Amino acid sequence: MNSPFIAGCASALPKYSYPQETLLSALQAFWGPKVDNPLFMQRLQARIGVDTRHLALPITEYIGLRSWGKANQHWIDVAQELGEKALGCALQRAGLQTSDLGALFFVSVTGIASPSIDARLVNRMHLSSNIKRVPIFGLGCVAGAAGISRAADYVLAYPKQVAAVVSVELCSLTFQQEDLSVANLISAGLFGDGAGAVLVAGAEHVSATGPGVLATKSIFYPDTEQVMGWDISEKGFQIVLSREVPEVVEKNLAGDVDAFLQEQGLSRSQVTSWILHTGGPRVLEATQKALNLPEGALDASWTCLKRTGNLSSASVLLVLEEVMLHRKPAPGTYSILAAMGPGFCSELVLLRW
Repeated sequence: MNSPFIAGCASALPKYSYPQETLLSALQAFWGPKVDNPLFMQRLQARIGVDTRHLALPITEYIGLRSWGKANQHWIDVAQELGEKALGCALQRAGLQTSDLGALFFVSVTGIASPSIDARLVNRMHLSSNIKRVPIFGLGCVAGAAGISRAADYVLAYPKQVAAVVSVELCSLTFQQEDLSVANLISAGLFGDGAGAVLVAGAEHVSATGPGVLATKSIFYPDTEQVMGWDISEKGFQIVLSREVPEVVEKNLAGDVDAFLQEQGLSRSQVTSWILHTGGPRVLEATQKALNLPEGALDASWTCLKRTGNLSSASVLLVLEEVMLHRKPAPGTYSILAAMGPGFCSELVLLRW
């Protein structure tokens, strides 16, 4: 295929791992009588469908983490560690060296730094001093898929090169301890910490081929800014998470996917596997309903949600890793990789194995 391809993929998770029951017990003990309806909170958390989550810090350290500056410094430190681990593993799996990288796209929405994390990875990993760095902030959950799309755009222009996409999301460090809104209650039980890395190689690169990136498409939904995102204040990042998210999925996703496939001379029935962001149970259910998918079609996404929770932009990269390692489709078949996020917007990637 005369197209970019996925040469490697890997994830990295923090060493602090906790069962969901432990995390929810800690939240209930902390909020206690502040929550008007504890039973509602228990039912809400039981619905989330997460077994385990990883945290950037030991669970006991979060209560004393009152400063946004301190939280962000932890983000800088841990993001470098996880980003290096994920990118290093992806390179090893692909049989590539750091010298093979021509561009580095870094995506995150849970912390900020200047110099950005990609610059720090250049130093830590001794990447080329001529590497093209593209830090991307603010795309949220869609950024993993968008990063793959932008990396594919890059290697279309430079078909002998490899572009890396690194996502690090440390959602626990954005936790707002005094926010008792339903959105924050959901967020506190759903989001976890982790990183993912994907290598996108140009068609003329000599490495072994993975799935080809046949086409990508970005879709923006006007006047939907309040569906998802952050309210940013002196306390840091406060979650904006509307109950409209599943409705936006049901309203738009099928038509967008069908139009995208039609542009490539394909139909939805020709897609045999789906690599979708783990937005949460309601989002995955809305996705299955909108696309009229059979039972089991989203098992890779459900597995990743159960195993790590929602990792924002890194989630879809972990689902891609799960598919590449354990659920690899038959040669010649098609997959759709997709995510949605703040804007509100979606990103679609057509893969052929």
